[in-house]
Amino acid sequence: MKVALVYSHSAKKTSQVAEEIKKVAKWETLDTINVEEFDTKVLSTYDLLVLGAPTWFDGELPNYWDELIPAIEQLNLKKVKVAIFGNGDQVRYPENFGDAVGLLAEVFESAGAKVIGYTTTEGYKFESSKALRESKFCGLILDFENQHKKNEERILKWISSLV
Repeated sequence: MKVALVYSHSAKKTSQVAEEIKKVAKWETLDTINVEEFDTKVLSTYDLLVLGAPTWFDGELPNYWDELIPAIEQLNLKKVKVAIFGNGDQVRYPENFGDAVGLLAEVFESAGAKVIGYTTTEGYKFESSKALRESKFCGLILDFENQHKKNEERILKWISSLV
């Protein structure tokens, strides 16, 4: 299986998660791609895209992802699976906790990709999230500010669900 790990290398917490994923994932082919410096056309050459994005401000995608949306929506990703991880703060931003995960899921689904790696909302306290799908998150959401001690366990469990 050909896998790409796509995230901003300058986003500190997202990079920390990506490094942990690289340590524990056992994929034969794992390419690391800086989302701020790549051509979206390469996305369709992978079997699995593991995408990272923090939620900015009041539930927004970071600019580097936002700028790629028109190009991604033009792709045919029907044969591609997508797993999304992101960061949020359920205490300071409970009304849009981890929204970036849901926003990316919508974009990639519109291009035909299948989103995998749903996770439980158990253990989180928030008001709403665009990442919610039938009472689960459509990816992995980590809260560095309030639950950083749970990150490693959540990452391990999520990665094992992707294989």
